[in-house]
Amino acid sequence: MSEFHDHADLAPGDEEEGSIGSRLIGYVVGLGLAVLLTATSFFIAGTDLVWQPSIPVAIIVLAIAQMGVHLVFFLHITTGADNTNNVLALAFGLLIVFLVIGGSLWIMANLNHNMMPMDQIMQMQR
Repeated sequence: MSEFHDHADLAPGDEEEGSIGSRLIGYVVGLGLAVLLTATSFFIAGTDLVWQPSIPVAIIVLAIAQMGVHLVFFLHITTGADNTNNVLALAFGLLIVFLVIGGSLWIMANLNHNMMPMDQIMQMQR
């Protein structure tokens, strides 16, 4: 069985192995998008043209978009059948990150809840 690849059906990170020009164009497009998203984030953070309460949401959306650009154009994480292991490794890494952050927040909240009030600590030191 031979596998037929249509060039119009390729994801941005799934360029052919031998075509250096298309791979280079993919990296340049990824770099351009990453620079554009970074510049937009700095512009939004430093301007008064944007409604102030929406700035954190806009920066979070731009950060998620930039993560997507990095995953597709530089790490070549796509929906292809040969990328299953990469996607599983990424999902496991995200699970570990969320467990570490969630566990740290849980421990800090528990310590804060069980800590003595500051005025009682100051009285004990006298």
